[in-house]
Amino acid sequence: MKNKTLQTILIIFITGTLLLAMGLIAGVLLLRNSTNQPLINQASPTPVVEATPQPTGTATRAPEGTESAPTTGATAPTVASIPADIATEMDLIQQQVSSFRGLQLKEPFSRQLLTSEQLRQNVMNDFFKDYTPEDAAKDSKILSGFGLLRSGFDLQQFYIDLYSEQVAGYYDNTTQSMYVIADAAFGGIERSTYAHEFTHTLQDQNFDIENGLKVTDEHCKADTEYCAAVSALMEGDATLSEQFWLLRYSSAQDKQEILQFQQNYTSPVYDSAPAYMKQDFLFPYVQGFDFVNALYAKNKWQSVDDVYRNPPVSTEQILHPEKYPDDKPVPISLPDFTSSLDGGWSEVDRNVMGEWYISLILDAGYLPAARLDETTAQSAAAGWSGDTYVYYTDKDINEQVMVWQSLWDTDEDTS
Repeated sequence: MKNKTLQTILIIFITGTLLLAMGLIAGVLLLRNSTNQPLINQASPTPVVEATPQPTGTATRAPEGTESAPTTGATAPTVASIPADIATEMDLIQQQVSSFRGLQLKEPFSRQLLTSEQLRQNVMNDFFKDYTPEDAAKDSKILSGFGLLRSGFDLQQFYIDLYSEQVAGYYDNTTQSMYVIADAAFGGIERSTYAHEFTHTLQDQNFDIENGLKVTDEHCKADTEYCAAVSALMEGDATLSEQFWLLRYSSAQDKQEILQFQQNYTSPVYDSAPAYMKQDFLFPYVQGFDFVNALYAKNKWQSVDDVYRNPPVSTEQILHPEKYPDDKPVPISLPDFTSSLDGGWSEVDRNVMGEWYISLILDAGYLPAARLDETTAQSAAAGWSGDTYVYYTDKDINEQVMVWQSLWDTDEDTS
């Protein structure tokens, strides 16, 4: 099911970042370790990181709207069309994030400011270039079969509208390019977004998203559980880094601008999303943040870095950090049933739902009357040990068959 892999490009959703930033600014969200002590001491003085001149090297002109990348050194790109004052702010944020995160920029990368309309075009061209109407129709039928969507839901168009509304910035590891939305000034929202997205740049250059973490379209299509877990690791790391930056380096004006943005912000597309989708889009940021925060409580950023060398393999490990790394999913093999089906049946998808999606099936289904309360659903899904589903279709008669087998920790978990 490809709908679970659209975030292989590392993005930040406005609703997700507002949810956590507002909690931090309002003093509701505290970063705590197991003894309920703040992980970030707000009372302690923080060293100021000043912007320093970057070695220039020899630059090659980049396309309009981007910055050119120096051919020498591992410094920030040389400014081409981004205003000099904004580029200086970006450089300073990079130094600040690198300083507390303990990771260094190793090579140049491209960075670009986009308007909302330019973003929509990027959404169409980058996010959905390999997500065809046929893919979306298949995913919609699978999700409908599991009770998460109504039959006939136009999943592709809704994704396009939702991403266009929600994406505040993203990092594309295939092109080593960062994109930040800035319709007007480079203010508090844009600055905190930049801290978040620059963390993804550091992740890529230090841990290699494609070759080290194996986050590729092909791998994620075959193992959506793994990629959902790694996405939560990376987004949780970037969200914690963003909050570090907000707490240590953001100005009073930054915080005020974020508060004002939140008060005026509307999200009609997100508000109209199916119940499961609202939760699923926040999973990398909220549950991912909780996972990374639990890691940080052990040995600070070193614990987080260590996990990139042995990444989580399931949403179960994200939801229950104590199960990482030893409690791994049990593989379940289902045979090919096409020979047992009459007519022109063909297998079109074979994958895993995982604990997270099972909890969504239980508490965020399309029919409100069939939903369990969140606590009961999470408790029921927590007994998950492994699963596999296979989806078949017969185009001649426009019919579908789905086979799903699951394994649970105890007999009680199955009831």
